[in-house]
Amino acid sequence: MVKRVGDPAAFGKVAVVMGGASAERQVSLWSGQAVLAALLKRGVQAVAVDVDAHPVAPLQAGEFDRVFNIVHGRGGEDGVLQGVLEALGLPYTGSGVLASALTMDKLRTKAFWRGVDIPTPDWYLLDSVADVPRCAERLGFPLMVKPALEGSSVGISKVHDVAELEQAYVNAAQFGCQVFAEVCITGAEYTVAVLEDQALPLIRLETPNKFYDFDAKYCADTTQYHCPCGLPAEREQALQALALKACRSLGVEGWGRVDLLVDAEQRPWLIEVNTVPGMTDHSLVPMAARAAGLSFEDLVWRILEGSFPPAA
Repeated sequence: MVKRVGDPAAFGKVAVVMGGASAERQVSLWSGQAVLAALLKRGVQAVAVDVDAHPVAPLQAGEFDRVFNIVHGRGGEDGVLQGVLEALGLPYTGSGVLASALTMDKLRTKAFWRGVDIPTPDWYLLDSVADVPRCAERLGFPLMVKPALEGSSVGISKVHDVAELEQAYVNAAQFGCQVFAEVCITGAEYTVAVLEDQALPLIRLETPNKFYDFDAKYCADTTQYHCPCGLPAEREQALQALALKACRSLGVEGWGRVDLLVDAEQRPWLIEVNTVPGMTDHSLVPMAARAAGLSFEDLVWRILEGSFPPAA
């Protein structure tokens, strides 16, 4: 059971750690400023800490009591920062080292899910352009091509033929991690926010873009968010249960977000888990929280409560 905190002083001095050195740095700064403002509004002694690839010195210098981690992507969401915080003895929000490392790696998340019978689209690992013909033969088109260790749709392409697949591989490989192609599921796109091992109301996403890319997530005014999502209650509950199962299987703690698609036959396909989701004005977890009756400040407070050991 999560420890409930009534007095903001009980949190002590809180480092809102943001920025980082990944491709998602700017999104993290946006999220971090929103989290910082919410904590200050609620009377918490919160301080912005903009870290790069070397977070130890600023965390030691600040004499903090705990950390609200809002560093997206590699270095913040992949177990690295979590390991640093464990070594420094600083309590922090969100998942631990193992769950963070697993969920940041889209390939290993999919392999793990396949092993525990959680549906995820078929995929093919691309080690070089030479793998493209075999991938096309195995999976067909359309495909989504993804760098395994990036978030916010960074480096992702939707492709319809071999030429596009080759170019998409080259683009994704620039991010210095494994690249894979994934069967593109045609259907409705949903996201399930999870808070304290409870699923919040589903959001259905619609965008005129080719897919829910970086522009659709953070910039465009044409993206539509449907919450309520329009599904019958029992169907929404089934997808919430599946998302919780997916999170529990990977050891996700505190909060997170599961992205999934539902095809024309009403079959769900899980895509990925985010353990440090966005907290910007376009972000989905705050949107789902509002639908559940939580203000942004309430949500941030609840996430920070998760930095305490579970109550007896």
